Formats: sequence, structure tokens, C-alpha cells
Amino acid sequence: MPPTTESTLFHSNCNRSFVFILAKQASGVQVADEVKQIFNVMKVVKNDDDEKERIRIVQLWIDGEIKVENIYREKDLEGVDNVFKFIKDLMRPDQSRYFLYDCHFDTKESGRKEELIFMMWAPDNGPMKSRMQYASSKSAMCRVVQGVKHIFEMHDVEDMEPGSFAERLKHNVLKMEGHPLRGN
Repeated sequence: MPPTTESTLFHSNCNRSFVFILAKQASGVQVADEVKQIFNVMKVVKNDDDEKERIRIVQLWIDGEIKVENIYREKDLEGVDNVFKFIKDLMRPDQSRYFLYDCHFDTKESGRKEELIFMMWAPDNGPMKSRMQYASSKSAMCRVVQGVKHIFEMHDVEDMEPGSFAERLKHNVLKMEGHPLRGN
């Protein structure tokens, strides 16, 4: 008799490696309280908050539970010309990770926008066990980050190119992190 919990494989149309969708079973990995606290700080920005202390990027990893690996505040990004390159440099080809990203962009309709984004980085050529663990634990993170504007799965560093990223936002984006997009 086949097992009652099964995994299904879904192959994307973009000639990518397999993305694992675990149909009936989550990994059971818990989200650390620190992650929950940091997310709550990120989603409520107060006018009297020190802008330099604002959390912009949180890198998360699984080590028994989903934990904070690194926190990057506005002051840590001073002198960083390209935030997307900064994040791409955090996306190692041999390690899956989660990211919370406070993305700043300008649109044709409403000017400057700031939206929280939850990203799962599972590199196409990364270890299959790691990719499966992050894919199956994503639902636990999604329960914690309720209220984020966007949830992205990324499998290639090209997904972090500003133009590709802007398309995923589904806005008429003119600028990403202060830089005009090509063609605008």
C-alpha cells in the first residue's frame, strides 16, 4: 500500500529544475520567536523611528528551526549603490535561504512605494535536500509573515535583476531602490 503522504513534483515552464511542492506534508520546522518579532518591527514603520535603524533585509536560514542569520539596516546599506546586487551576493549558489526585504520603488501611478517582500531562495543547482527542506517549510514562514505584499520564489540570481524584480511587483515601476529601470 502506498504511503498516505506523498510529494509531487512540478516542473516549471521556464526550463528550470524541479520545484518541490509537498502536497500533504510540511517539514514540521518551526519559526523562531525572533523572526516573528523582527517581522512585526518591519511591518510597522513609525514616523518617529530612526530611519538609519530601519530594518531593510533579513536573511533567514534553517538550523533546527527557521532563524535569523543576518539583519541589514538602512545604515548598513549606506554606500551600497545597488541593493539588488547586495542581495544577489547574499544568495549563494549552494545554499537555500529565506529573505524578508523592505523594497522601495517608484511607480507611474502613486510615486514612492515601500512594500515588504518574502523571498525563498532555492538555487536550481543547489543541494536537493536543502531545496526540499526550504520548500516544505515555506508554509510555516507564510503563516508568520501574513500581510507581506509579495511572496517570491527565486531559483536563479537573474531573478534579482531590477527589471525582472519589477515585473514581479505587478506595478508600473519607474525606479527600483532609487535607480531608473531601463526603458523608462
